[in-house]
Amino acid sequence: MSTAEKLRELLAGPDLLVCPVISGPLSARLARQAGFPLAFLGGFGISAERFALPDTGLISFSEVVDQVHNTCEAVPGFPVVADGDTGYGNAMNVRRTVREFSRAGAAAILIEDQTWPKQCGHYAGGRKVVSREEARMRIRAAVEARDKADGGLLVLARTDARSAVSFEDAMTRCRDFQEEGADILFAEALENEQELRAFAGGFDKPTWANMMPKTPLKSRQALHQMGFKVVTYNVLLSASVRAMQGTLAALKADHMEDAPPLASFEEVTQLVDLPEYMAQEARYKTGDS
Repeated sequence: MSTAEKLRELLAGPDLLVCPVISGPLSARLARQAGFPLAFLGGFGISAERFALPDTGLISFSEVVDQVHNTCEAVPGFPVVADGDTGYGNAMNVRRTVREFSRAGAAAILIEDQTWPKQCGHYAGGRKVVSREEARMRIRAAVEARDKADGGLLVLARTDARSAVSFEDAMTRCRDFQEEGADILFAEALENEQELRAFAGGFDKPTWANMMPKTPLKSRQALHQMGFKVVTYNVLLSASVRAMQGTLAALKADHMEDAPPLASFEEVTQLVDLPEYMAQEARYKTGDS
């Protein structure tokens, strides 16, 4: 079963899928070990962890595809939903982006309707989006490329029209995306419980919630009752930053007893599959090695 097929099976089940936001191979492996059913590889984390840059469209298509490939390679069989941003151009670029994300191993790809360069939907201020017609063509291109791609990855269609235009426009765009055949719908930066309920209950397709600053934090039970199918939490990057800050402060002060708890050396080597590497290496040893 491909990861896309696994994701379709998960979406068809009764549960709300809790989806941590990851930044790359190591956090993907940790998410899988923790027992999560899937993870979202977001541009916010790729920009920050790999380049120490803000999520403002500064990283390139090839850099993101490389990160998708490395991440999926590290967790074979684990569904990774990958952030394709705007598709990196017009509808034809979207088609290529979908094909390459599929080849890289993604279970699903997010395509959004912001103008380029895009920005994280929860940065201060509003966002700029392309016209409704262009947004629809991006999703049409993504769906058509999906249907021709090996593995049949899913299309997660996102709109940022809530902060750019209005909640009503965001709903209209998501109806367009549903008609075009998107597999999952996502209206970013909804601002209150009424909007969350209207969005989650307004579509036949699975809906995606994102617990980030502009959106009120709701319990999983409440989100499930509203009708959401997936909820993401972008907390791993913040957790790792705070842990590293605390450890560095303790190291500088020569008080490592005050540092946050550390993984053991053995735990880290297990995480990066050193025992498996050594077992394979032993198969090739000769009398000279």
